[in-house]
Amino acid sequence: MLTSRRFVWLLAIFLILNSTPLYAQWVVIDAQHQSHPLQMVYIDTATIHREDNLVTISALIDWKWMQGNRSPTRFYSTKLTKQLNCTEKLVRTLAATDFYGHMGTGEVIGGGHTSEGHWIRIVPGTLNQGLWE
Repeated sequence: MLTSRRFVWLLAIFLILNSTPLYAQWVVIDAQHQSHPLQMVYIDTATIHREDNLVTISALIDWKWMQGNRSPTRFYSTKLTKQLNCTEKLVRTLAATDFYGHMGTGEVIGGGHTSEGHWIRIVPGTLNQGLWE
């Protein structure tokens, strides 16, 4: 018969081995759509949501060097929520958040929601085309 202490240890080991990560699974977009040599752009495939011809997606820009002006507004990464109109090849940014750390970690430095009515054309060879594809 298992003692309660042994049971707790076995349960803890089981939960650790069978747990899935709670953080986003960022996937880098193709190199041809990386528009700046000092950044890497990723998408979270679990956040892709399609409704008719509109697709909403989360993207992350991770900078190799710190961005922004003087402290306290300097940041290493930005998370974006973008919406794409697939039939008309348009895109808009719904939200943007800057983070002090790499890969969307650390203190939130700034950001917020943007105008939902501001659509722009998807230009070939850009980050937005990479998200559209």
